[in-house]
Amino acid sequence: MSFAFTAFRVRERAIAATAIIAFAFVLLLAAFFRAQVLGSEDFKRRAENNRLRRLTLTSPRGTILDRNGRPIAENAPGFTVKLLSTSRGSDSLRAVMRRMGQFVPAAKPLEDEVVRRFQASPFQPALVFANASLAMVAALEEHRYLLPGLVIRTEPRRFYANGKAVAHLAGYVTEVSDQDLEKEKFPGARSGTLVGKDGLESNYDSLVRGIEGESFIEVDARGRMVRDESASPALKPVAGEPIRTTIDLDLQQFIDSMWTADRPGVRGAMVAMRPNGEVLALYSAPTFDPNEFISGITSRRWAELNTDEAKPLLNRATRGSFPPGSPFKLITAAIALRRGLVNFDTHMPQSCTGGLRYGNRVFHCWKKGGHGSLDLTQAITGSCNVYFFQLGLRIGLPNLLSDGTALGLGQVTGIDLGYERSSNFPPSTAYYDRLYGPRGWSNAAILNLAIGQGENEQTLISIVRFYAALSGDGSLPIPYLVKAPTGVRKSLGLTTSQLVGLRAALEDVVTKGTAARSGGRDLKVAGKTGTAQNPHGDNHGWFVAFAPADNPKVVVGSIMEFAKHGTVVAPFVVRAIRRYLAGIDPALAKATVRLNIQEDSATTASDLPADSTKPLP
Repeated sequence: MSFAFTAFRVRERAIAATAIIAFAFVLLLAAFFRAQVLGSEDFKRRAENNRLRRLTLTSPRGTILDRNGRPIAENAPGFTVKLLSTSRGSDSLRAVMRRMGQFVPAAKPLEDEVVRRFQASPFQPALVFANASLAMVAALEEHRYLLPGLVIRTEPRRFYANGKAVAHLAGYVTEVSDQDLEKEKFPGARSGTLVGKDGLESNYDSLVRGIEGESFIEVDARGRMVRDESASPALKPVAGEPIRTTIDLDLQQFIDSMWTADRPGVRGAMVAMRPNGEVLALYSAPTFDPNEFISGITSRRWAELNTDEAKPLLNRATRGSFPPGSPFKLITAAIALRRGLVNFDTHMPQSCTGGLRYGNRVFHCWKKGGHGSLDLTQAITGSCNVYFFQLGLRIGLPNLLSDGTALGLGQVTGIDLGYERSSNFPPSTAYYDRLYGPRGWSNAAILNLAIGQGENEQTLISIVRFYAALSGDGSLPIPYLVKAPTGVRKSLGLTTSQLVGLRAALEDVVTKGTAARSGGRDLKVAGKTGTAQNPHGDNHGWFVAFAPADNPKVVVGSIMEFAKHGTVVAPFVVRAIRRYLAGIDPALAKATVRLNIQEDSATTASDLPADSTKPLP
């Protein structure tokens, strides 16, 4: 019985062991089936990922064209140089970069930046040069055997044929930053993507950028390149859309050549616009070359541009704010006319004797001997401060502030050119309460505001827009470069006869007033000079005008920093007007007389001092 029991136990254990072994075998068989049959695609993908490295293919950016189809920004063939790191990671990358620096010195200072790019995307080739020269590529190809992981591609690069002339207008492109990626500022962009920065390139980046493609590079187990699969990309890039702008490239180039030839080193801006808001030219000085950014601007050069006292990267047309001086007097006049406070024959109670006493202060007119008794038309023609001091008092500070705010002062114009700085204009008297305290200011503030001084700083584009409204149907256009904005435009609230009267007064400024030596009589130019006080140096000069006065086709405005007088600026604006009108009307295609700007300014300087509001001792 004992033997039988023992045999039974042995048999029982054998069956249990067999069952366990069979169960284990089934589990192993299931695991093998899952791995080799069900999971084969997953493991295949993992193997491919270890064997292949994805390479992004740059998409050609859409061409930016002027109104006549001429390119402002286009594409040209270029070379990109990238490095694929081996299994040793950043150490091997640094070694290759040091070796590359022996053949291409420009690679030496880029070592840390290339390593940073690799660490941000370790499975992508790290960009070294975005726009390598042919000589650079030849040197690298000659020593390719010493540079494992070297990847050279022919890719489209951005090119600005007119460089400095269109810099602030076009903007530039550069590699997307980590901060922009974190903020998702450029949807669809990834590390290494070229995106638009500033100007049209930025504002219309989503249209002109296109969609990147991709190809693959085969590597061995140590991460070294075995074969380049670029001949058959897995996904071809899609080119961006071209955009046609309102810009007249011929006029833009003319303004640049005129400025650089006759006003070299002078800071300022010029804007040309049709009365409906179409921007024909937009220029800012000093300027820069946007082609410098294509290859990836060096940190040293970037620092130079940003620390330069002249601020070449600043678009003074849309981001520079200045006291508007006398061109603002037309806004004061328009507000008084729309409120029915004056007409063109209205004289002020006090004649101009060279100044106006208000309280214990005397506010001066620019003409020391005074203008005498003037009506509104004569006050605009002679730019009489004393007349506009009294006109401001008649309007009243709260009304001037509310009406000015309703006309868009203190706001952006909405131009489609990226970031725009709003002009500075108090929206109400609460502004002065916050700034000086409830009893810390007086109604004398309106004397400064009425002549374009005081707490009043405007951008050039804002003032040009106002004059476009005067030259057009009396409504404020939204300046644009690509697509006309929709919606209701703000009205100046002036009648047709009032608009005609203001145009006539502005024409008188050019025929017999402060801009009589500008050279614009034959073109029927109507405009306003301005000399704005500047606490940091010489006064700034303004001139904003349109022509022909009886049927305006173009509005041009300019600000020149430290120009001392608006009379210096006026001839340049007239030359730009003449150039545009000659292009659209053969009858006006006369030889432009080259004016002696220095002689004109010297002749009028003693007669046209700044719009002084300094109190007498």
